[in-house]
Amino acid sequence: MRYMLLIVEPPGQRATRTRAEGEAAYAAMRAFGERLRERGQLVAVESLASHAQAARVQRQNGKTSVVDGPFAEAKEMIGGFFMIDVASREEALAIAADCPATQWCPVEVRALAPCFDDSV
Repeated sequence: MRYMLLIVEPPGQRATRTRAEGEAAYAAMRAFGERLRERGQLVAVESLASHAQAARVQRQNGKTSVVDGPFAEAKEMIGGFFMIDVASREEALAIAADCPATQWCPVEVRALAPCFDDSV
């Protein structure tokens, strides 16, 4: 079964790190991803740019609106993700617990499923 490990960062956290600290955190995350790849569990992984460069697009009543970031109401941002393929939720949780990001932010574990299926 596939799961997403979502890295849920406080929006200003990256700015508190020195460049060296940021590069060390990124290297730890890349090494974690490589271990998952070697075990055949990694489907996809990406780091996302800050929400300051993001945009939200919504269409209501035939009208499209675009709101550029940063989003003042945001208390958190998705900093990146790992998509993994494992046998069980317990295995996904164990992998998430091993993720270096848990040292500085929560890692949300979500099963992939159709939007109409809330049984997963």
